[in-house]
Amino acid sequence: MSQSDQIVIWLREYAKAARTSGFVFGLSGGVDSAVVAALAARAVGPERTLGVLMPCQSLPEDARLGRLVAETFHIPLENVPLDAAYEALLATLPPSDVSMAAANIKPRLRMITLYYLAQSHDYLVIGSGNKTELSVGYFTKYGDGGVDLLPLGDLNKTQVWSLARELHVPKEIVDRPPTAGLWPGQTDEGEMGITYAELDRVLAGESAGISAAKLEKVRQMVTTSAHKRSMPPVFDCWGATDV
Repeated sequence: MSQSDQIVIWLREYAKAARTSGFVFGLSGGVDSAVVAALAARAVGPERTLGVLMPCQSLPEDARLGRLVAETFHIPLENVPLDAAYEALLATLPPSDVSMAAANIKPRLRMITLYYLAQSHDYLVIGSGNKTELSVGYFTKYGDGGVDLLPLGDLNKTQVWSLARELHVPKEIVDRPPTAGLWPGQTDEGEMGITYAELDRVLAGESAGISAAKLEKVRQMVTTSAHKRSMPPVFDCWGATDV
């Protein structure tokens, strides 16, 4: 049985156990969300899925490729522009010198949108995070990390690309440089300072040919993002001692 078949069965069984009608997911124009869309459509049928475009100061190319995914896999599509909501929220917040504070509002608005639609349709929210990104914390806490299930969570980025080809994701999406679309010209590899191929090798324990600086960078990313991979810690009042 192929890996894609195993994931499809898992999704189908998960939906049945949760007594849900189907799945909702964002379509960013990237390879991860395209693979999620293809798997979900196979698992429960395209009529029980919903892809969502959520442009927020985004490139027109993102929406075009998101629509291409929906057309390719016959998935119903919603378009929910978030520009006005983003700008209105920023206008009410105090200024920040930390650019990521504003940039991370975008994925958090998308999370709210997906859960609104999920509850409206009795669906679950599928995330597109893969093992590589989860391992180093390359996702927004309570943004794209705020989902019900992660079918790609045990596949590294290299494996996701391979799965995309197997599922016949359009080639221009597979070949597109990965980007979170947080700002114009942003790419995942440029922001992280390391390629996914290198990152997958380091996380697999293969350090040959990787600079010491990059190895240390990955170590720091894994360490500092540990909180993102855990539920919020709860103070144990019974185990506490008097101070």
